[in-house]
Amino acid sequence: MAPEPGRGAGAAGPLHWLWAHRWFALAVIALLGAGTWQVARVLIGPAVVVDVIRRADLVQTVVASGHVETPYRVEIASQITGTVEEVLVEEGQSVAKGQQLVTLEARELGAAFLQAQAAVAQAQAKLRQTEELTLPSARETLTQAQAVLLNAQRSYDRVAELARTGSATRATLDDALKALDVARTQVRSAELQVFTSSPGGSDAVMAQTQLDQARASLDTASSRLSYATIVAPRDGVLISRAVERGSVVQPGKALMVLAPRGETQLVIQIDERNLGRIALGQTALASADAYPDERMKATVVYINPGIDISRASVEAKLKVEDPPAYLRQDMTVSVDIETARRAATLVLPARAVRDAVSSAPWVMRVRDGRAAKQPVRLGLRGATSVEILDGLAEGDTVVPANAGIVTGQKIRAVLP
Repeated sequence: MAPEPGRGAGAAGPLHWLWAHRWFALAVIALLGAGTWQVARVLIGPAVVVDVIRRADLVQTVVASGHVETPYRVEIASQITGTVEEVLVEEGQSVAKGQQLVTLEARELGAAFLQAQAAVAQAQAKLRQTEELTLPSARETLTQAQAVLLNAQRSYDRVAELARTGSATRATLDDALKALDVARTQVRSAELQVFTSSPGGSDAVMAQTQLDQARASLDTASSRLSYATIVAPRDGVLISRAVERGSVVQPGKALMVLAPRGETQLVIQIDERNLGRIALGQTALASADAYPDERMKATVVYINPGIDISRASVEAKLKVEDPPAYLRQDMTVSVDIETARRAATLVLPARAVRDAVSSAPWVMRVRDGRAAKQPVRLGLRGATSVEILDGLAEGDTVVPANAGIVTGQKIRAVLP
């Protein structure tokens, strides 16, 4: 039976049309859904993960980088010109005070030392000769001269008495007087010889002076001979070496650099903008770039009074009380200096603060479902958080600066 006109065909017509235009219909439905979503989004606002003001402990730090260094380094050089005979140590080796490092060819120095020793022995013999031979001989001569003088005086007295009585001639008296004068002269000569040979006399002083000069020459020769062996001035580690066997060395030219054992320092460069936060005695945590998981405690002990204008930084030094065994000279280190600390203060993630370095920082606070500009006053600034001194209360929610929200926009706050 054929369908009634206008009934079956009428019902099949719209379905047939929709099927024939099904892609167009789906596009219309999608557009309607998107429009509805946009309208709803405008009415209720986008969902935004917000930051919440909380109470927490906050530590303000200044981060800097630098290197490991001893308080001072010792440059080891030769004090004489010479040819290197042996180099007895290697770079990086630990050495003890007095340990031989370098030896120089020393034949001429050795010969000069022996010659100086011989000169000392000769001077000592001369002094002993004066004390043991010349002085006793002079004293004996003086004794003999005094005996002769005594006899001459007695002879003269007898002749003079005879001359007064006329029993002796004038010539005999003159001969007796002459003998007396000669005896007196001999005594004076013998006394001078004893004096010059005695301690404090010219001969003794000259002999002692010659001995002193010979000993000084021996000390000089000994010192120069000792310079042929270069030794470590103190315990430490050789951090550089610039000498090889056969090299000709000159006085004053550094052959090695020694880092003495003892105190270890970290030398860092701090941005001059942070200079006001740094003070002597502040504590810090440091780590070597080669051992990033290890931490060592340090204390600020020096702040350079001058600024490096080329780098806009200031040099600071930190003392490491207990340096770890892996620490090496010139290692690169990173340092976090604790400049201030607050307990249970209001903190906010730094990402939420806008114009933080200006004189008027502010945040985008969520109020009645909308974003509103809120000025704040900042306190300490940590690595990831800042202290809020005024403008917000505990529990307030703030939109992060990178959320793309503008002032007055309606939002749906989502807690993290």
